[in-house]
Amino acid sequence: MNVSKDLIHATMPFTTEKKALSWYYFSSTLALIVLAYTGTVTLNPVYLKVLSGIFAGLLMTRMFVIYHDFQHEAIFRRSAIMKIFMTFFGIVGLAPVSIWDESHEHHHHNNSKFSTFVVGSFPDVSTTTFKNLSKAGRIKYLFIRHPLMIAFGYIPIFLVSFCLWPFFENPKRYWDCGVAAVIHVAIAVTLYIVGGFSLLLYTLLMPSLFMYALGGYIFYAQHNFPGVFLRDNENWDYLDAALNSSSYIRMNRIMQWFTANIGFHHIHHVNPRIPFYRLPETMKAMPELQHPRETSLKPMEILTCLRLKLWDEKKGKMIPLTECE
Repeated sequence: MNVSKDLIHATMPFTTEKKALSWYYFSSTLALIVLAYTGTVTLNPVYLKVLSGIFAGLLMTRMFVIYHDFQHEAIFRRSAIMKIFMTFFGIVGLAPVSIWDESHEHHHHNNSKFSTFVVGSFPDVSTTTFKNLSKAGRIKYLFIRHPLMIAFGYIPIFLVSFCLWPFFENPKRYWDCGVAAVIHVAIAVTLYIVGGFSLLLYTLLMPSLFMYALGGYIFYAQHNFPGVFLRDNENWDYLDAALNSSSYIRMNRIMQWFTANIGFHHIHHVNPRIPFYRLPETMKAMPELQHPRETSLKPMEILTCLRLKLWDEKKGKMIPLTECE
């Protein structure tokens, strides 16, 4: 099988954007988002508001992936209109352009490298390194990787780490992070004043919690799954990390649509300029990409992924903390 760097060049034909499709997927997603958020305000009884909130969270997840593709210049290249919209979405989505581009670029060129703290990702260390950490270092490492951090990533990861922390460190460089935090808090306060806690809950908190929990877990499972293969930093290779340290997350067609094919993550890491709607086509056309390391959104596989904590050098795999000798 062709696993040389020529593989990256072989994917280049699939980077061609189909502009009509890009606009269709974007505009239809945006229209459904407006409809879903309208439902959180106008629909009754309560269960319809809840369903609308979940629907809004799923749709915002899809739009986040579209935003992610735009930042990779996979879609809407050189579109001034979309640059304005995506800058706005990054602020509203608590992933402003300044910090997102910096952290995500770092992720693509350092994913699955060993570190106790990783920019734009979750840390990975070996059992030996973990044993040599201080007690405080171990607690910090396990805290960042804790399932509750992923499930409730809305506040600690996106509002704090992506917005407040960068802004207070360098206000001039990360001004949009400060703007994002202020606008988000202002929206929350306005909703509470206008409609009380129920409006705030269904229109902002519920969609946001759902969106960031789903997105956070998918991002985690893309590089933390039973079949992942890690190498020490000196032997790290871009293509090897794409094929062996990035997962293909099996999903049904509905979830593939809501997540804009982000589950085809091994292909995305091979070539991030492939538009999200061409990832399945790329996998189908290239045998070298048809046997990825996999996981899924099935409950037991989610639990298995979440239990993984450390890289066991002897076994050559990620293991739960309970298996650390």
